Amino acid sequence: MRIAPIEPGTQPELAELEATIAAQRGRVSTLYQVLLNSPPMAHGWEQLLTAVRNKNTLPAALRELVIIRVAVLNRATYEYEAHVPIALKAGATEAKIAALRDPEQLGAGLSELEHTLMTLTDAMTRNIEVPASLYDKVRSQLDERQIVDVMVTIGAYNMVSRFLVALEMGH
Repeated sequence: MRIAPIEPGTQPELAELEATIAAQRGRVSTLYQVLLNSPPMAHGWEQLLTAVRNKNTLPAALRELVIIRVAVLNRATYEYEAHVPIALKAGATEAKIAALRDPEQLGAGLSELEHTLMTLTDAMTRNIEVPASLYDKVRSQLDERQIVDVMVTIGAYNMVSRFLVALEMGH
């Protein structure tokens, strides 16, 4: 890890922020302890990721499969290991998670919607641009709010995974 985490409770000026993070997350994870080196970034990160996790119109299991696919594509071990248990608790199966583990191709066993959203995740993560034909397929399966929600989820977790990998968290 390239930046030392800040141990919760060691800096009184961070107490309120730490309490907010713990209330939303259940604890102040190592990721947030590193983010506490920049309180404004930790605060904004917590607000964005809480919205992505808790105010998303995608079913929780589907949201978590998207997050896991981003982690696989970006080789973000910390993110992958953090979200597999969340995905399982939300109702995703081991088989569906296994279908996402190969960064070169999707495995079998995904529903049509899951496959479409994993293909969208691959496009946005690898190429940034979404081909019109893929967008049309997404549009035929989701309403506008769901499209915004899935695209924000993909973008936000690309931010998360790139931060984690750049700081060598999870090695």
